[in-house]
Amino acid sequence: MHALETRQLTLSYGERNIIEELDLHIPHGKITVFIGSNGCGKSTLLRSLARLLKPKEGAILLDGEAIAKQSTKEVAKRLAILPQGPSAPEGLTVLQLVKQGRYPYQSWLKQWSKEDEEMVAKALEATRLTALSDHPVDSLSGGQRQRAWIAMTLAQGTDTILLDEPTTYLDMSHQIEILDLLYELNQTEQRTIVMVLHDLNLACRYAHHIVAVHGQTVYAEGRPEEVMTEELVRRVFQMECQITRDPLYGTPMCIPFSKCRLQAQG
Repeated sequence: MHALETRQLTLSYGERNIIEELDLHIPHGKITVFIGSNGCGKSTLLRSLARLLKPKEGAILLDGEAIAKQSTKEVAKRLAILPQGPSAPEGLTVLQLVKQGRYPYQSWLKQWSKEDEEMVAKALEATRLTALSDHPVDSLSGGQRQRAWIAMTLAQGTDTILLDEPTTYLDMSHQIEILDLLYELNQTEQRTIVMVLHDLNLACRYAHHIVAVHGQTVYAEGRPEEVMTEELVRRVFQMECQITRDPLYGTPMCIPFSKCRLQAQG
């Protein structure tokens, strides 16, 4: 069974279709990365998978069931989403933020429990934030702050996590820190992770499954070694490049051509 799938999915803003009649399958227990040019619909597609955007047509299935027919709380217990550039109220501590991940499990009859406490502690430990739990979120570095938001999604206890550009605005060391954390979570806990990334080389390094979005649909999908070709980069990104092999990890590596540099060398 696939973690998420779409059937003839059409998404639109007003009269303009962003995605048309899309059939997509997200493999269970793997890391899937959406790539594509700006404005192609990657983030729109991710938001629709989290039921934040109502489809114009078609259906989205979560663990084989139509997501539209599930209650908000049921969806929140099975799927978590971290949007791009989230912000926390001033002064909110890391612990207070992470505790918000347990809200789907609260009710008038069931208040804060030992299980909630254990899940929060586990999320803080997994993201290496236990020692910073009393620090305000807005006092953290960029990488620490993003780890705090990821901890909140982990506390939610879902099998599937969606992340919209989780490395945006982070320097290279913090990008690797966040992606290593997500990879570790996938390997140790078999979490299904779906994220949007702009860096093609990092996408190839960390993804088991790549989905290239172009022309209101999926241009190609599959293992990085199968998908990442010079032709794909030319069509999807309108850019010439050379695809070679990463000397450290053996994954595809995209070297873009720069016309100015080539002309200067010529």
